[in-house]
Amino acid sequence: MADSTYGSCCVDEVGASHINADCVIHYGHTCLSPTSTLPAFFVFGKAMIDVSSCASSILNYASNNSKPFLVLFGLEYAHAIPNIREELVAEASTLSGSKAKTVFHFAEVMCPLINPPDCHKDSGGLLRSVGDGKVSDEPGVAARSRHSIGGLSWELPSGQKMEDYLLLWIGSDNSAFANVVLTFNGCEIVRYDANGNCLGTDFSQQRRILKRRYYLVEKAKDANIVGILVGTLGVAGYLNMIHQMKELIAGAGKKVYTLVMGRPNPAKLANFPECDVFIYVSCAQTALLDSKEFYAPVITPFEAMLAFNRGSEWTGAYVMEFRDLINSSPVEVKSYSEEARFSLVQGRYVEDFDLQEKKVEENEGVLALANATEKALQLQDRSSNSLTKGTVQSGADYFATRSYHGLDMHGDNSMPEPYLIGRTGKASRYQHEEGK
Repeated sequence: MADSTYGSCCVDEVGASHINADCVIHYGHTCLSPTSTLPAFFVFGKAMIDVSSCASSILNYASNNSKPFLVLFGLEYAHAIPNIREELVAEASTLSGSKAKTVFHFAEVMCPLINPPDCHKDSGGLLRSVGDGKVSDEPGVAARSRHSIGGLSWELPSGQKMEDYLLLWIGSDNSAFANVVLTFNGCEIVRYDANGNCLGTDFSQQRRILKRRYYLVEKAKDANIVGILVGTLGVAGYLNMIHQMKELIAGAGKKVYTLVMGRPNPAKLANFPECDVFIYVSCAQTALLDSKEFYAPVITPFEAMLAFNRGSEWTGAYVMEFRDLINSSPVEVKSYSEEARFSLVQGRYVEDFDLQEKKVEENEGVLALANATEKALQLQDRSSNSLTKGTVQSGADYFATRSYHGLDMHGDNSMPEPYLIGRTGKASRYQHEEGK
């Protein structure tokens, strides 16, 4: 299938390595995230779309708007974009007034062939950023800001920014579109539904997600134990991001554990009730795991930087690609302040967990998880039926006790137990019950 177990948009490099594959061909929906070890070729597919109806709907909407249009689209409609562009030019040439003056900029599809050693690493071995706001440095070319998202890339003229454009999305309301809405939340957005041949402008539900995400950031600030969920084993740079998150969390005076469990769900995360918040390191289109069934918040690396960097404020910008965080600037690990901070969730001043015990248990901080759950461990002596308190030496020891290991074949003494003769006969009546 070549789909990762974490999401159908990512390349399954782990599965391909089991058969010693030299290349992976990925069919269907994709996020075009760079791979770590194997080259990949992407086949987007060709979804049906009425080109004439699409062009007419766009021009009718453009008559009431003076902004230039930036056309983004789902990769399954990439085959029809040249025809839509020609149709818009042809129809606009026959019109007069504001419709004829509308400017359309079309995003371009990034190369469908990804070769990680050549295309996504520089001489230092670090990933080149593929995010927003990069300035062109080609000689003889005016300064242009280069942007990309979801396998699309485009350049804006000098002096212009994304808020100056009206974003037109051609495609369905899926994870790729949600990525666009959150990343460019300051832009006016219109979506053309190819299935219904209509334009939609009401995206209040998607924009409410930002308020929810900000609430999760405030809730994460009160966390004491943080779990890092590995949401990909193939996207280039995921190990860098995990190490970066560990440094950030340690600098905030909190405990961190790394968990690998495939695609997370409420049942899996319920096995780790000691974690107050989880950080999900994955591709941009599978990064948002917001369900009321989760016992603890699941946030993105960008939200973790807002939560665990004391004094940082959200400016409205939202970053979905963790690779943009890696290449933007290194994490500034600040020594946490001993001053109490005001928690918007609890409505009072609070102190970090590590600060309260730093003087007396500075060397035992790694045992926070074990000490917090020590009372849950009990050992039973089979000979005397007595209970004794168990002591664990690390959080890993505690998690090991939560797993089922089958029948305990090794008791306290090394001598085997004497065997016993069981009952014989049918379940309805055993031999010793025949006389009854």
